Amino acid sequence: MATARGVDPATDPEWADRVATHRQRRPATWRTVEDADLPAVLAGAPAEPVLVDDLATWVTGLLDDAGWARDAPSVAAARNDLVAAVAGHDGTLVLVSAEVGLGVVPSTSAGRRFRDELGALNQELAAVCDEVWLLVAGLPLRLR
Repeated sequence: MATARGVDPATDPEWADRVATHRQRRPATWRTVEDADLPAVLAGAPAEPVLVDDLATWVTGLLDDAGWARDAPSVAAARNDLVAAVAGHDGTLVLVSAEVGLGVVPSTSAGRRFRDELGALNQELAAVCDEVWLLVAGLPLRLR
């Protein structure tokens, strides 16, 4: 499951190039779903292993949709839906996310909003996952 939203290359050519590069690097044997409605996709996913890459771009899309408003009900509802979908998923599920709480507090309101939302999502997902890993400098550290 790829969470990055496509964009018109004329509007943001760098982002469009990044998305295209990711698409090209995927193995041909992978079945890839590109959809912003992550909870719905997970709810209907088969029991085969699922890789979600990544939650930070998914949260960015939610915040874009909400106009980056603090405490937007739509963002909280989507977060709750995703946590429920993950908790109810029967197969192997690997979620990729950024850890945003290890650095300095961002100097912009949007940066702090992103950090708060992704941090809350990471914590809520960790509570319902069987294993939690942190990858630092290419080294995996098992947290649970």
